[in-house]
Parts: sequence; structure tokens; C-alpha cells
Amino acid sequence: MALWKETSKTSATETPEATDLARPGITETKPEAQTPVQPAFRPTPTPTLAPGKPKTESLIAPDITIEGKIEGEGHVRIAGNFKGDVNVRGDLTIEPGARVTGSVRAEKVTIAGELIGNIESAAHVELQQSGALTGDLKAGSLSVAAGSRMRGQAEFGWDDAKDGNSAHKTHGLGGTAP
Repeated sequence: MALWKETSKTSATETPEATDLARPGITETKPEAQTPVQPAFRPTPTPTLAPGKPKTESLIAPDITIEGKIEGEGHVRIAGNFKGDVNVRGDLTIEPGARVTGSVRAEKVTIAGELIGNIESAAHVELQQSGALTGDLKAGSLSVAAGSRMRGQAEFGWDDAKDGNSAHKTHGLGGTAP
């Protein structure tokens, strides 16, 4: 009989499998690695738009009313009601029956519904037959269809950078400012 306690030859960190593998003549076998199952839907990051790529279009549906602010790249089509400012590097289309209340900055603005607010900057504005604009307009060019309505001031065709804002320097009938 022994007066001392014998310690086990396996330490606490070793597993029984590791002890078994240490025996001579036994080859190590590993279970096959299974590939993880990918979920059916993975959200993808929003790609940044490179020059030359087509811009995507966002839609506010006819039965939707939104209040807030729209900013970003891409085209926006509003068929419902939106109250707030729109500032996009793309086209804005206001569908027949839609109503937008707020200021607008876009490359091209097509109005077939109603816009109550100013178009502060646009390369081209198209006011269609069913369209109505209540507010001031500043654009590079303007197309107006018969039957459309507008109440406000329109300034178009002037290149303020080239002309030095000459539209504001004239007084009366062809007189110029000193």
C-alpha cells in the first residue's frame, strides 16, 4: 500500500483523445471539415456609384405620404405626397396626382403633378401638361407644355458663371448699371 497519491499521467489540459493519439502506432484521424451553410439572404453593402454607371431610381408610391428630406445620388420618382426638401444628383420626376411641398435641387426635374416650392438649381425643367408649379424656378433650360400652370418667377438660360450674373445688372428698358 502506498502512502502517497499517484498523479495521473494526463494533465488537465489534455483530452483523452490527445492521450490516445500519443500512443505509438495509432494514426491521427480528423473529422472532415464541413462547409458552413450560407444563409439564403445576405444583405449586400450599397455600392458606390462610379462615373458611367447607371443610377438607380427610388419610388414613393401613390398611396404613401412622407415628410422629411431626400438627399443623395440616383433618380427619384414621386407618385405620392412628399413634404420636405429634395437634393439629388440625378433626376426628379413628380408623377400626375403627386404633390411635393419643398425646395428642389436636381439635374433634371419633370413635373406632371404639383410642386409647391422653389426649384433652386436644375440643368433642365420640364413642366408637362398636367403639371403645376407654385414657386420660383432657376434652371439651365425650361420646357413648358400647353395646359401646364406656373405661379412664380422663372430664370433660365443664363450661365451666371460666364455672364457674371448679368441678368441682375440690367435696369429698365435695356439700361445697364454703372
